[in-house]
Amino acid sequence: MNLPAASSAAIDWAHVRADFPLLTRHVHGKPLIYFDSANTGQKPESVIQAVDDFYRHHNANVSRAVHALGTEATDAYEAARNKLAKFLNVRGDELVLCSGTTFALNLVAYSWALPRLQPGDAIVLTRMEHHANIVPWQLVAQRTGAIIKVAELNERGELDLAHLYSLLTPEVKLLSLTHVSNVLGTVNPVREICREARKRGIVTAIDGSQAAPHRALDVAAIGCDFYAITGHKMSGPTGTGALWARREHLADMPPFIGGGEMIKEVRFEGTVFNDPPHKFEAGTPNIAGFIGLGAAVDYLSALGMHNVEAREQELLAHLNEALSQVDGLRIFGQAREKAAVVSFLVEGAHAHDLATLLDLEGVAIRSGHHCAHPLMQHFGVPATCRASLAFYNTHDEIDAFVAALHKVRKLLG
Repeated sequence: MNLPAASSAAIDWAHVRADFPLLTRHVHGKPLIYFDSANTGQKPESVIQAVDDFYRHHNANVSRAVHALGTEATDAYEAARNKLAKFLNVRGDELVLCSGTTFALNLVAYSWALPRLQPGDAIVLTRMEHHANIVPWQLVAQRTGAIIKVAELNERGELDLAHLYSLLTPEVKLLSLTHVSNVLGTVNPVREICREARKRGIVTAIDGSQAAPHRALDVAAIGCDFYAITGHKMSGPTGTGALWARREHLADMPPFIGGGEMIKEVRFEGTVFNDPPHKFEAGTPNIAGFIGLGAAVDYLSALGMHNVEAREQELLAHLNEALSQVDGLRIFGQAREKAAVVSFLVEGAHAHDLATLLDLEGVAIRSGHHCAHPLMQHFGVPATCRASLAFYNTHDEIDAFVAALHKVRKLLG
């Protein structure tokens, strides 16, 4: 792919869309309109080919064999780590490759928090967190006697920063929050928040699942202690992701899972563990998946993440304008800084019914609690519909989606 990096307007987005074979599908006899990229991103041909090429020509385990295939596999796997590190502006030896954000946050919970927290300590979360950034901390709190405190939102669906900072009292040892809400699209000011936490000696963990696919990242500049991402949301294969952690944390944390590759020497009397990040990467990894993720990073980098964000903001503005013409439609979250995610309900229609009927029109949106039960409770609803856009979507798709929404609304009375 040969793309200009100057501006979003200089990119032929129709040409970019053609790189994604699945987007040519028809569903129920209608052209597919895929508005569920917050759930998983679609894959460009280059990613699919990278996975296929590995299995056809290079398949071997990593870091174990000296034969040619083993060397090729190891080199490609470590190249993917380095590509991802550059994408995040971090060091490769501080990047643990894992199955995704859920694993990454559990790694922090069990290897960093569990050995350190004591009764009376506190963890601060926010009302907008995904279950992956709630449940691990609950499990650790139950085992250590720590408590969880929750930062609330304002009427726009933004973090109430005054309330958040009031919670950062001396007993707080960890603050964990999302960079971008998977339900509201709210972009949190994580750099400012991490700075305030750091002043108080509080360690910070950031869920970057919804940020990495849609905006340029400089994790080093954010100033957090841990940053987690998921590969399949950024057009890479499923079962891939990473945890970035400060070197001093990785050095002090015990391994989360034991097995091969994460060791230097094993005796029955004891084991000498490998250096970070490898001491956290036990067993055979998803080698082909990470090579595919490296190809996804190449693809996004060629587009330019500033261009990706600008394109998605154009699409979001169009979507918001079009949805404003739908009677009885309520949007959840109107943050001043927001990603291209819109959660909504239509008066008189259950979210699942609406999504099911839209599917019959070829429109794929998400319905449900979006792994964010506490946020649904905050709004007093059991579920919402969610339309989440990516750079490969089009203005015509938005118009077709809203036309389908009008049609379905009439069917529902």
